[in-house]
Amino acid sequence: MNRIDRLHAILTHLQSKKRVTAQEIADRFNMSLRTVYRDIKALDESGVPVIGEAGSGYTIMEGYRLPPVMFTQEEAAALLLGGKLAAHMTDASVKKHFETALFKIKAVLRSNDKEQMDILADHIEVIRSRIPDEETPSQHLTALQKAIADKRAIFIIYNSNYNEEVSERVIEPIGLCHYSANWHLIGWCRLRNGYRDFRVNRIKRLQVKDEQFDISVHPALKTYLDRIRNSHELQEVVVRFDKDVVRYIRDQKYYYGFVKEEEAGEQVRMHFVTGGLQGFARWLLMFTNGVSIESPAALHSQMKEFWAEIGDHYK
Repeated sequence: MNRIDRLHAILTHLQSKKRVTAQEIADRFNMSLRTVYRDIKALDESGVPVIGEAGSGYTIMEGYRLPPVMFTQEEAAALLLGGKLAAHMTDASVKKHFETALFKIKAVLRSNDKEQMDILADHIEVIRSRIPDEETPSQHLTALQKAIADKRAIFIIYNSNYNEEVSERVIEPIGLCHYSANWHLIGWCRLRNGYRDFRVNRIKRLQVKDEQFDISVHPALKTYLDRIRNSHELQEVVVRFDKDVVRYIRDQKYYYGFVKEEEAGEQVRMHFVTGGLQGFARWLLMFTNGVSIESPAALHSQMKEFWAEIGDHYK
């Protein structure tokens, strides 16, 4: 990236956040802090109203805006791909806003790039998972995002689905997380007096309250999730499946907290997050010797117990 392009990219980055530190800029553009200071000085000398100084962070004077941003063909294509995923991995409330945003993006593209976008739109598809949709699709993601950003408590009517219990809750939302093919709301539940995980598509009714809560008393979402992974509530599981049995897994893996996978020679290593090793072990039994356990050791022990019970049963 030449210096002119880098200065433009830094200016765009400064306008994208309330305050940006020099270290953030250095990390994003892979350059030294000394170069960051020189570039910020160059922007200031060119008439860009940069406020702040080294050590405290930088911001752009309120009211200053760049002319309409011109996207590269690759950036526009990446956003189109994101739109296709948004249509299948969010809900109608988010999809509507993403579609209008894409129209605005296309409006500032060059004619050739608009044509390329139209071609790509007809040649990219996201196939919906075959996991059955047990509940009515959610319409709450946009409202939840706003409640989180505004630090407002929410009232929900929630169906736990485990015992068909329908309850009314007041929640202080701290974040949204997508796993096991569903969106989940993480928040402090005043009814249970603790942090809870709510499947968004089990929220039957949602109302954002006028009341604001103190977000500083709650952990950041990443901190909370890391804490849960390291507790006994959720456990990370790593297993290797022989490639000739992987085709039998397909969408089953999403029921068991699938996170990611990678090639491992003649096997495929899969990572999961699960709340119950017994249930996970029973699922693995169907793959017999086509699966190997890397971690945790407790899962290996559970599998040995089940195999011993099966041996005793079928003597």
